[in-house]
Amino acid sequence: MRNKKLFFFVLFFFSFKVELSRGQNNRKTEVNVGVVTDVGKMHSDIEMLCINMSLSDFYASRPQFQTRLVLNIADSKNDVVGAAAAALELIKNKQVKAIVGPWTSMQAHFMIEISKKSWVPLVSYSATSPFLTSLRSPYFFRATYEDSSQVNAIKAIIKIFGWREVVPVYIDNTFGEGIMPRLTDALQEINDRIPYRSVIALNATHDEISVELLKMMTMPTRVFIVHASPSLASRVFIKAKEIGLMKPGYVWILTNAVTDDLSLIDETGVDAMEGVLGVKTYIRKSKDLDKFRSRWRRRFPRMELSVYGLWAYDAITALATAIEEAGTVDLTFSKADAGINVSELEALGLSQYGPKLLQALSRVQFRGLAGDFGFVKGQLQPSVYEIVNVVGTGERSIGFWTEENGLVKKLDQQPQSMSALSTWKDHLKQIIWPGEADSVPKGWEIPTNGKSLRIGVPKRIGYTDLVKVTRDPITNSTIVTGFCIDFFKAVIEEMPYDISYELVPFETPDGKPAGDHNDLVHQVYLGRYDAIVGDTTILANRSSYVDFTFPFIKSGVGLIAPIKDQVKRDSVTFLKPLTWNLWLMSFAFFFIVGATVWALEHRVNPDFRGPPNYQASTVLWFAFSTMVFAPKERVFSFGARLLVISWYFIVLVLTQSYTASLASLLTSQQLHPSVTSMRSLLEKGESVGYQRTSFIHGKLKETGFSQSSLVAFDTPEECDELLRKGPKNGGVSAAFLELPYMRLFLGQYCNTYKMVEESFTVDGFGFVFPIGSPLVADVSRAILKVAESPKAMELDRAWFKKRDESCPDPSTSPDPNPYSTARQLGVDSFWLLFLIMFLMCVFTLGKFTLLHQMFLLCTGIDDDVRWDSRKSCNQREGANSFPRITIGDDQQKESDFSFTVLDRSLDFIRLD
Repeated sequence: MRNKKLFFFVLFFFSFKVELSRGQNNRKTEVNVGVVTDVGKMHSDIEMLCINMSLSDFYASRPQFQTRLVLNIADSKNDVVGAAAAALELIKNKQVKAIVGPWTSMQAHFMIEISKKSWVPLVSYSATSPFLTSLRSPYFFRATYEDSSQVNAIKAIIKIFGWREVVPVYIDNTFGEGIMPRLTDALQEINDRIPYRSVIALNATHDEISVELLKMMTMPTRVFIVHASPSLASRVFIKAKEIGLMKPGYVWILTNAVTDDLSLIDETGVDAMEGVLGVKTYIRKSKDLDKFRSRWRRRFPRMELSVYGLWAYDAITALATAIEEAGTVDLTFSKADAGINVSELEALGLSQYGPKLLQALSRVQFRGLAGDFGFVKGQLQPSVYEIVNVVGTGERSIGFWTEENGLVKKLDQQPQSMSALSTWKDHLKQIIWPGEADSVPKGWEIPTNGKSLRIGVPKRIGYTDLVKVTRDPITNSTIVTGFCIDFFKAVIEEMPYDISYELVPFETPDGKPAGDHNDLVHQVYLGRYDAIVGDTTILANRSSYVDFTFPFIKSGVGLIAPIKDQVKRDSVTFLKPLTWNLWLMSFAFFFIVGATVWALEHRVNPDFRGPPNYQASTVLWFAFSTMVFAPKERVFSFGARLLVISWYFIVLVLTQSYTASLASLLTSQQLHPSVTSMRSLLEKGESVGYQRTSFIHGKLKETGFSQSSLVAFDTPEECDELLRKGPKNGGVSAAFLELPYMRLFLGQYCNTYKMVEESFTVDGFGFVFPIGSPLVADVSRAILKVAESPKAMELDRAWFKKRDESCPDPSTSPDPNPYSTARQLGVDSFWLLFLIMFLMCVFTLGKFTLLHQMFLLCTGIDDDVRWDSRKSCNQREGANSFPRITIGDDQQKESDFSFTVLDRSLDFIRLD
């Protein structure tokens, strides 16, 4: 078979050479160029045919050129040493001015050193390893794309689907390892993790491949990037499908090392790759490319043209152009001094033509079959990659990646429309996933044939409503219950995939706690637990070596203290609703109002007349009887009546306010804490309590509390006992508790203690995972779903139901003093009413005095006149009877005249 291929290759080669020689002028200068290839290989046959077609097309379209390339083929024998020996042979015996090839990056590594040493440019159309760039040889030209140029396209695919872990699968040689540094950096830019690298030898057996794939199956990561030769990739996928790694849920991404040569893989291998994504070198369509493909299909219908054949075509075109530009001056080699012992490599000498050809190659630019051709720092620079999806026995284009716009469905997509894109379907066409799955794989799952997650839970002595660990006396199995456990189970139900786990208590063999929460969190860092579920507070120092999910319950550190009733109830409690100033002001106005009414009424109202003692008692009686709105004395004058009505309103307001305040004082407890703040505790040096296993101890030490003033407790009962004893009896003045524990504590002792302030703020309780675990993001999303659902309220009521509904909830009531003392009523609350009443008294008395004086002036009656209103109003003698006017001790009947004095303002005398 090998001899047939070789014969086929030689036949076509000589046919092109004869065709080329017919069009050449004997006066053209021939320049020897070497070609190092794996003679007899399919890829070598394709590239050599493209090279000969390139020379034929180039000189046929440029007959005026004075140079002609003469190809000297050397067989590398598919070996690194063979490639190096072939290069030495070409330079030493053929004195070639440039070398094209070789096929692999490993062969090129040593050949680059040879070309650098001899000043012979090396042009490779298939050596893609980034390691070759690090050799920094100016005589090495890469007429293809470096492998690392596609990592940004791979990164964009991983980022758009949100996969958090990736496992590279690559061949164990320089070519496979070359892409890894740049790929690792690219994944780190999007915070993706590489938990494992699967390295497979080129000549690995089927059993070795199976062992590696089975190891990958037991891992939770489901996203794999394959960078290998087409032959090895075909073997890997056939075995992966056989084992079960091509089922729904898996993601495979191929680099262009496989997709560019997918036509070289047999049908069985391609069928095993169904559902795989790939990054492929994009070749823009052009008329020249279409014509070349048409010619290729006519001449070689059984051969599939590859992208490497197109690059080989363009590489020869570039080399022929550069040689024509460099000219034919000084095509010799300088020989080494034969008298000096030199190695065979040093004996090659230096190509005097090399520096000129180097400069010419660096300036070459043209539009080739594979696209724009031009060397930038010795290699081609790609700008577009095609994203393909392997379906059936072929591939289907689903989008493109460009440096400007990232992932797009079409190359002509406008950049401004990218701002509205939100899902992968806006960037890529429909994808068929492995196993013909329609939904996007999550990229991470707990393997069903792998071990369950070991989840640590704290062993608590007190506050077991949050986490409680017990043993079944019959089966001796562990039973874990509590609010945190039930919430975690609700979160697991919301996860997009199944998770197998077991809850492992953090306890000693005798059932006691194995340490505090810091010790438990450290176990995750050490790898003894895969996660922690419980009342673990999210802290900055802990997050430096573990990852936390979103908090599933709010937290903080509150200060609680005993509360006391500040009101002393005794025999004079009835006086406390009003201040002494208000009492005195009220009594004063009782006298003022009574005296004012007496002044207005005593001249005309018999109820306000009599001896001085009687009048004084009447004033007092009238004043205090208004307090119950039942005075016996009648009021005749308009001013007095207005004054009494106003005073009734004020008395009503005073009595109602007094009644309400007294009722509140006698029936409500005015509870106040014995401690007001943490600062007061520090200033007085008081003893305080704290939870034994909590981080609070460290916070209190940082704040300034001495160790001697800190007393630890475990259970709510211990905390209650310490607070009841007080510091004088070996107890504490106050205690520090996290808010979830405080809710439970105040549910038991609501009327005895209260929260004074929230001394420290923390993020809350969260679940703990190792740093970089992809479970963190999924669990956090599930926590948000549960928190926004009715399930969260159900769990809250189920586990915090002991709390009295009348008690304030520290987590929802930020007011540190929800009970306020009823304030005594003072003059400041009623001064406006008293002021109005005083002005009315002054106004009424002033008006009465002014009118009284006017009446006396008009009537001529002096102040000694006294009116007997009872006689003048009640004693009547028929129609001719007249009222009597008493002046001194004399009486006189007014028979010859009558007069009436009507004065509504005075309203104290009426004459008929």
